[in-house]
Amino acid sequence: MSNLMEVINQLYSTHSATREELKELILCNDKKVLDYLKKLAVKVRESVYGKDIYLRGLIEFTNYCKNDCYYCGIRKSNKNAIRYRLTKEEILDCCKEGYELGFRTFVLQGGEDSYYSCEKICDIVRSIKSSYPDCAVTLSIGEKERSEYQAYFDAGADRYLLRHETADETHYKKLHPPKMSLAHRKQCLYHLKEIGYQVGCGFMVGSPYQTVDHLVSDLLFIKELEPEMVGIGPFISHKDTPFANCENGTEELTVKLLSIIRLLLPNCLLPATTALGTIDPFGREHGIEAGGNVLMPNLSPTAVRKKYMLYDNKICTGDESAQCRQCTELRMEKIGYQVVTDRGDFKRS
Repeated sequence: MSNLMEVINQLYSTHSATREELKELILCNDKKVLDYLKKLAVKVRESVYGKDIYLRGLIEFTNYCKNDCYYCGIRKSNKNAIRYRLTKEEILDCCKEGYELGFRTFVLQGGEDSYYSCEKICDIVRSIKSSYPDCAVTLSIGEKERSEYQAYFDAGADRYLLRHETADETHYKKLHPPKMSLAHRKQCLYHLKEIGYQVGCGFMVGSPYQTVDHLVSDLLFIKELEPEMVGIGPFISHKDTPFANCENGTEELTVKLLSIIRLLLPNCLLPATTALGTIDPFGREHGIEAGGNVLMPNLSPTAVRKKYMLYDNKICTGDESAQCRQCTELRMEKIGYQVVTDRGDFKRS
């Protein structure tokens, strides 16, 4: 135990650890050690961001996708998915409602849908920034050419989320069809960094075939990339995918990894994800109490929320946006945190 306490202290002071040390920490189930890990993660987070919790207004604007990722409920081959696309006007209506509720970041998330050309995305981004110049726009629309990323950025997009899903090539191939490439996905992330986005990567915890060594590789890749945001959440199966009968990831391991990531990247923006809240009723609270500082309530029209089902039993699909906002604020107040009306940008040291 004392050795692991030393590893945590080293992580706290130097923000680094060896592959072997990270593996040992991931495998640890000693409550005293894990409580200490969490305590230092919270200390680091509060030294940078205090007790402020940033909200991201999530707008899931299309569930069409050209890809066939084996874990995803909106994969191209899922014939049971009821497809939809939001118009520019519907997206702007979501932003209007969100702005009135205090959101200052809008996250446009969707499948890789060619209907939304580069020009259409740029037009939507420009319209949002024109109407709400004090807000940040985050895009999460998958792998694109560098020129497209540049065009979105020039139109006013501030951030881009692109989960790498796994940093191990062999594992990546077990989760994705042959035409998809981990090397290309990583290249996209580096292009985004070079252009000047606040960049987010991340992975599923407990995905099929995942080992502890894979998780260590994920942590080391994240440390190498130095993203401004890291989104992780437990793998949750979807009934209409090849992984329908696979075991879900756990809250315990996800929360542990959140604390490790906080110590590796003290300034990162770290969400307690919807998937974490789906796997455990208090999952998002536990994520915040492990070093997280971001929540992503849904601003999508209630009519489409059940259609954007990446995994089964997703929470908050029936709530109105105002309900999500009020509920989020109350839940955070109960554990001693405050939701703030703020863009919530990455704070550089």
